[in-house]
Amino acid sequence: MPGLGGEVLEKVGASSINLPASEVFTALQTGTIDATEWVGPYNDLAFGLYKAAKYYYYPGWHEPGSAVEAIFNQEAFNALPNDLRAIVRSAVQQANLAMLNEFTARNNAALQTLVNEHNVILKPFPEDLLIALKKASSETLEALAANDPQSQKVYESFKNFLGSVSEWHDVSERAYINARALE
Repeated sequence: MPGLGGEVLEKVGASSINLPASEVFTALQTGTIDATEWVGPYNDLAFGLYKAAKYYYYPGWHEPGSAVEAIFNQEAFNALPNDLRAIVRSAVQQANLAMLNEFTARNNAALQTLVNEHNVILKPFPEDLLIALKKASSETLEALAANDPQSQKVYESFKNFLGSVSEWHDVSERAYINARALE
């Protein structure tokens, strides 16, 4: 797992190794690595990770959601007329939304295939590990924010946003999913 997630894993005692995508399966299969973090069930199934990994752990504690990244030359982007900048922004937003919707639609079927056809064992991470990961995540982000004004700005924005939407999600999405699961 690259980046901040890898740093967090190292704080709880794991070793993080960054590999090119083309090497992940072989490294897992040969025991060079013990585990991998990839995208989600839909990609994991297509990548064939189940052939080398017996267990599938959840939740993805490190990544509340994926996003497509688009990088532009700021000067070139700013040189575009307003209408073309709006088109670029809209296209990027639509590409991200389409990716999120496709994975949301396909992940459960892929997970069922992994479990029911390939005998992958689905297991939750132990609660004590999740608590340790949360603590290590907070420490890692706070240290990053303390040393960089831009990171501090992003971190504060993230914390404020999380605080402003969590309560709503408890009475909307989480409550909806729980209610739909009732017998």
